[in-house]
Amino acid sequence: MSIDRTKRAWALGALLLSALALGGCSISIADLPLGGTPADAPGHQKEAGAYLPVNELPPDRDEAAMDPAQRAKIQKELVAARDHQASVTSAKDQTANSATNSATNSATK
Repeated sequence: MSIDRTKRAWALGALLLSALALGGCSISIADLPLGGTPADAPGHQKEAGAYLPVNELPPDRDEAAMDPAQRAKIQKELVAARDHQASVTSAKDQTANSATNSATNSATK
């Protein structure tokens, strides 16, 4: 190995070690002070690792999310769209299969 390559290898090794050493001391980007933060912005939560309240249920709604008639109408529309899409897809498959079969039959004759 030439002297130039040895120097380059040592320099890259030193650069890698210094980057790893400095990277361990870095702070989170969220903790950096920002000059453009509005005065009425909520403060950053200092308690790290707090768990979300998974056992607390949200309050009950005052009104129903969707009335049953509207729900039934939407379900009918979705079923009709599904059936229409299935029939269109099967029709396309049949025409593609017949075209393939006719091309295969004419090629074998």
